[in-house]
Amino acid sequence: MALWGGRFSKETDRRVAEYTASVDYDQRLYRHDIEGSLAHVRMLAASGIVPAADAEKISLGLIAIRDRIEAGEFVFDPALEDVHMNIEKALIDEVGEVGARLHSGRSRNDQVATDERLYLRQRCGELSHGLRDMQRALVDCADRHRELIMPGLTHLQHAQPVPVAHHLLAYVEMFERDRGRLADAVDRFNVLPLGAGALAGSTLPLNREMVARELGFPKIARNSMDAVADRDYVVEVLAALALIAMHCSRLAEDVILWASQEFGFVELDDGFCTGSSLMPQKKNPDIAELARGKTGRVYGALVAVLTTMKGLPLTYNRDMQEDKEGLFDALDTVAATLGVMAPMMASAEFDGEAMARAAADPALMATDLAEWLVGRGVPFREAHRQVGELVALSRKLGLPLNRLDLNQMRQAIPLAEQECLTLFDARRSVEARNLPGGAAFGQVHGQLADWRQALAAADGGDLPE
Repeated sequence: MALWGGRFSKETDRRVAEYTASVDYDQRLYRHDIEGSLAHVRMLAASGIVPAADAEKISLGLIAIRDRIEAGEFVFDPALEDVHMNIEKALIDEVGEVGARLHSGRSRNDQVATDERLYLRQRCGELSHGLRDMQRALVDCADRHRELIMPGLTHLQHAQPVPVAHHLLAYVEMFERDRGRLADAVDRFNVLPLGAGALAGSTLPLNREMVARELGFPKIARNSMDAVADRDYVVEVLAALALIAMHCSRLAEDVILWASQEFGFVELDDGFCTGSSLMPQKKNPDIAELARGKTGRVYGALVAVLTTMKGLPLTYNRDMQEDKEGLFDALDTVAATLGVMAPMMASAEFDGEAMARAAADPALMATDLAEWLVGRGVPFREAHRQVGELVALSRKLGLPLNRLDLNQMRQAIPLAEQECLTLFDARRSVEARNLPGGAAFGQVHGQLADWRQALAAADGGDLPE
């Protein structure tokens, strides 16, 4: 089959064919390409553009090709450039010249834009399930350790005591926003481009609304040039993937720190760690480190597509072929990261004693003392200054805050009372933060209950009680 018809007088140079071929990676679109072609040919028959008998042969041929591909019996030919031409050539070989009718009223420009949307709709749904699995793992881990307190950090310095469950639930919230971004992206790109042709539509009486219904698109693209010229949907999905990867990376960084000897807060299951080829004692959190490292390649894919698209005039340009490799890699990377981090977190065990020792530092309750003063009418900045002076005094005396007596405390805080000496308790500090969204155990337990209910409703209630 001649690729370019009668316009060219010689075959494409082998080096050009190799340079321009995309079938080695875009072949993963085969199922969606065939799905779109089946809907297209049914529309062609219904519109009287292709005889019904020919449409039936074409449909059966496409299904046979799909079955051969899935059975591993189909060989993609790089000389045919891409998945579309490979399937079209195989179709003509399968059913004869009637197969050449399939491409009536469409271009590879609107064909690939349709394939990508179908593919992304599927993959975004799968990723949404992956995010749900991650949320379940975090909620389950938080629930098992719901009574444990750890030092919360700012600037990587001990700041205030918080339940470890509160910390883990922060990531559950982040991943929920990630699910929302994927859903938003699907809502925007779930528009049928097919029928836009190369850029200007078709003179044939295409029934685009029928194809949209067949393929589950709620809308059709209103502007044929926009339909084939943009890849903003690829950029938007990549941006959502970059944020998911970022959140995974931040969780991974927390785990790496917590698993270190300096922290000693968490023990990861041996199945999610590796050893050293030299040092027999090592147990390395390599899964978390790789999750952190692979984030860079997801960012790279986003920047690559943005850079590819930024200078392209309307409409289609061959540069846009470069949207796929990075997209596929980013989708696979994020899916794999979620797939391995969820069971890693589900099996993680926190050391309550180690965390309690770290959270017991009375300096973590300095803000509680300042707020006690605010409750007695002292302006916060003045309260902040006085407690700061008390901290300086404790350091000068070599005594922790909870070892100072009332007279020593009054050197910095004239209004200090005996009650102030009771404020340096981590559990009391946590319980005092009983505001919506706060770290108090009652608030955290309520969050856990809400999340367990929401996640159970999302997938039929498979969360353990």
